[in-house]
Amino acid sequence: MDANFFNEMYQAGAPRQPYRALEAWHREMPGELRHLKQVEAEALFRRFGITFAVYGEGGDPDRLIPFDMFPRVFTATEWRRLERGIKQRARALNAFLSDIYDRGEIVRAGRIPARLVYGNEAYEIAAAGVRPPLGVYSHIVGIDLVRTGPDQFYVLEDNCRTPSGVSYMLENREIMMRMFPQLFQEMRIAPVDGYARLLKRTLASTAPARCPGDPRIVVLTPGPYNSAYYEHSFLADLMGVELVEGQDLFVEGDHVWMRTTEGPQRVDVIYRRIDDAFLDPLCFRHDSALGVPGLMNVYRSGRVAICSAPGAGVADDKAVYCYVPEMIRFYLGEAPLLENVPTWRCGEPDSLAYVLDRLDELVVKEVHGSGGYGMLIGPKADAATRATFAAKLREAPANYIAQPTLSLSTCPTFVDEGVAPRHVDLRPFCLVGETVELVPGGLTRVALADGSLVVNSSQGGGVKDTWVIAE
Repeated sequence: MDANFFNEMYQAGAPRQPYRALEAWHREMPGELRHLKQVEAEALFRRFGITFAVYGEGGDPDRLIPFDMFPRVFTATEWRRLERGIKQRARALNAFLSDIYDRGEIVRAGRIPARLVYGNEAYEIAAAGVRPPLGVYSHIVGIDLVRTGPDQFYVLEDNCRTPSGVSYMLENREIMMRMFPQLFQEMRIAPVDGYARLLKRTLASTAPARCPGDPRIVVLTPGPYNSAYYEHSFLADLMGVELVEGQDLFVEGDHVWMRTTEGPQRVDVIYRRIDDAFLDPLCFRHDSALGVPGLMNVYRSGRVAICSAPGAGVADDKAVYCYVPEMIRFYLGEAPLLENVPTWRCGEPDSLAYVLDRLDELVVKEVHGSGGYGMLIGPKADAATRATFAAKLREAPANYIAQPTLSLSTCPTFVDEGVAPRHVDLRPFCLVGETVELVPGGLTRVALADGSLVVNSSQGGGVKDTWVIAE
């Protein structure tokens, strides 16, 4: 592992303040006990059914997500800074979405090109002119963060549709508390178990104005064959709401109804975990068997809330990402608190030429890509792979952006030989309703292979518990 990477645990050969108790903990833990604890963690994951899909390797793609027992730690001061920046970004992204489906003032002002918005494949004409409750389009915003130094944090990308992984954040904490209760007695670690309560409150706050009494909330899932089905059922259970598939819902009159053994029940809020294209076969993909025919008519009439709102995916676009700092200035009148990673939009001729000349130095990503698929890590790729990717860039340059290969920070990770540094990122989950809230922590993803920068679970990465030291 390159010593030039910022090591979150050690500085000048000594453990940093938030890791001091953990340094002694892992040093005094016998190898046999560590092995037994790892077996125990895997058994708990298997019992809970915590799986993730890893594609492209043949056979059954569902497997246990690798869990590393060495937690990642932030000080309260570090977290306060991140929290302010995450909330600021979530507010600006929602202001942008509300604007582009209405008057489009940011486009009129020339702050972002019209083609990136209205020519975007994630822009949904069916959502134009619809103002969702509270003007909120993205109710759960996953902001992916990387660290390169003691005070250097960057936003890698924004996830405004259906960001996944929060179940792992919660289960990681549950498992760590079961296995190492003494650590939680010795260290003041801020809790994350209030997330489900906050999520339910956020969803309830979006209920239609005509909703009588407490809103009925459901989680809409594609079904058990979806790679994130565990999370869908997990969150529905924690919130105490129904987990439904499209076939469980129907439209009649001016409302959406849920089929139950006691007869139809009206639905007020749908936390959807399916893509826009499959929501309503009468509006989007006509061959969708996952959605609810007529759902968009009820949504447009204001008699059901869909969280996150159809069309929120424009804000996920990696070319639009470049303009989020400008959104913050335009809508909030504030300076961005968190920086973007320097990014080249390959649809611009000068940027394309720059990227093609430096493919061996850069990371190239599809603007609508996710899960670590469809990307090139230039320094790790061979000449033939780079040549193939260069051809793709020349053929459809607007489909790609490029970024420098960042020196992602490392966090101590248990390996066969003991403990070794591995690269990490962080996905906090910001909830946007009547208020903007997030629990202290998030999903830390770790690249388990030595030297790897790919942390995505779908690409074989693992997860860690994320601790914020309470004041």
